[in-house]
Amino acid sequence: MSYRTRFAPSPTGPLHLGHACSALVAARRAEAAGGTFLLRIEDIDQSRARPEWEAQIDEDLSWLGLDWPRPVMRQSQRLPAYRAALQTLWDMGLLYPCSCTRRDIAEAASAPQEGAPQLGPDGIVYPGTCRPETAPEGPLPDAVLRLDMARALERACRHQPLFFTETGKGPNGESGARSIARRRMIEKVGDVVLARQGMGTSYHLSVVVDDAEQQITEVVRGQDLFEATPIHVLLQRLLGLPVPLYHHHRLIRDEAGKRLAKRDDARAIRLYRDEGKNPADILKMIGLARSA
Repeated sequence: MSYRTRFAPSPTGPLHLGHACSALVAARRAEAAGGTFLLRIEDIDQSRARPEWEAQIDEDLSWLGLDWPRPVMRQSQRLPAYRAALQTLWDMGLLYPCSCTRRDIAEAASAPQEGAPQLGPDGIVYPGTCRPETAPEGPLPDAVLRLDMARALERACRHQPLFFTETGKGPNGESGARSIARRRMIEKVGDVVLARQGMGTSYHLSVVVDDAEQQITEVVRGQDLFEATPIHVLLQRLLGLPVPLYHHHRLIRDEAGKRLAKRDDARAIRLYRDEGKNPADILKMIGLARSA
């Protein structure tokens, strides 16, 4: 299979320098491999997604000199695929509905007997308040659905341990085969949400299903998503999907060392364009300028 990677932003705000870095790293790796760079729009949160932001994404990336096949994939058009994946996991007895609010979770995790709340890829690790002793039965509900992590790992690791191949550098600066420890997944990740109320999916589920659909061979993204990768590898194993290579690149940070986020409008690509900067200036700012 030929090399394929993607850049998958959410149209909920302006692209900043960190986005530029991720898109350019992915595109360059595709170019070096003689492969394909794809753009995917992650717009499952329709309450925040805006057409004008999607148009700005297209304009900013084109201005940076990137190109990709069209039309692009949009998650809002793929709800049946996510529903099918949820149904598979539900039939395996690996999902359960959860009615806890964020406040409920914070209070339960902060109870004196629990000690300090454990933080994972999605915030506070879920304390298991709604987790049933036996797998729920009946039709797949339209509700918040969590993955029973312990049961999922027991099923997925029955014949082979979980692992993935890192082609970039993880938090410890290491590349190569990375094993996924079951105990760490239970204690440090917990029962993650795979479907949100009124959304029909979540980031973890949709990204896995979409990467498989687009035949992505290497996922290129920032090191801030490194801790989410074991979740995605677990879902790939459970759903019988191929596991791509993973390349986690360095993050672009501000003067205080904090990684950039959508709220960092002062570093939005559009503002630099309005100031008269050119694509070469952006490449220098993020440390990706090509040598002469």
